[in-house]
Amino acid sequence: MQQIERGIHYEDAFLGVTLGALTFPHGVILIDAPLRAEDTRSWRSALINQRSGPNRLLISLDAHPDRTLGTRALDCTIVTHQKAAKVFRNRPTIFKGQNVQTGADWETYTDAIGMRWAPPDITFTESMSLHWGGPEVVLEHHPGPTPGSIWVVVPDVHVVFVGDLIVMKQAPFLAFADLEAWQQSLDLLLNTYRNFIIISGRGGPVTGEDVRHQQKIVKEVSSGLEALAKKNAAPEDTEALIPGLLSKCNVPSDLRERHKQRLRYGLYHCYMRRFRATGLIVQAESEDEEQ
Repeated sequence: MQQIERGIHYEDAFLGVTLGALTFPHGVILIDAPLRAEDTRSWRSALINQRSGPNRLLISLDAHPDRTLGTRALDCTIVTHQKAAKVFRNRPTIFKGQNVQTGADWETYTDAIGMRWAPPDITFTESMSLHWGGPEVVLEHHPGPTPGSIWVVVPDVHVVFVGDLIVMKQAPFLAFADLEAWQQSLDLLLNTYRNFIIISGRGGPVTGEDVRHQQKIVKEVSSGLEALAKKNAAPEDTEALIPGLLSKCNVPSDLRERHKQRLRYGLYHCYMRRFRATGLIVQAESEDEEQ
């Protein structure tokens, strides 16, 4: 567990997403959950050694299984965005996995099948403030990677957790992305949060250069899909974009196949949502929730 500021920590050593913990006099505010049971035990043990009050609150930065499958094991109140909460209404109580491969980390963890979801207890629409005896903590809605993506901002100490808005040395998740909103959120991060310590949901602290690099990747995805749409290309033709994107994502060689599949799945579904409806090329309306 790495300390950012007094009482503010992150952990990027577990399978899945980068975790956060804000330890205040009222209790611990957790950001996302470990995927594996053994990591949950390690995470809880590490938090016991932090001076904080008795209460626990868990914030899910979106509804992705990598960050939400392990929430039940943390046994605390869960907060997320209203649109992320809608996703759980279409999920069975027990996680059964998927027939298709999405390139997510949970797919490498065999014990994920059979885990029980913990739906959120509290939701919000635009923003929400928490006062737990330390600096104010603000939850903000910033769509892009998913319609229900949020950030956790601690303004007084200039720290912001941004989830999958930025991913380090891996391919982004595109299946439910709103690419225009993603670019807008990245622009906002550079212009308004330039003096903040930025914590990626997959990789830990990032720099302004990392944010600009993510902008280039999202822009390339958008222009590539638009070019295919102008040619009335089939959704399967999005696979031609994978080599160029994969090279820009700096994926380690031993993980390239998984991230190639992540892009294959994501590009296909992003193209379908954005440009296809009843077999015709159209400009798709923005979605209200993930499928």
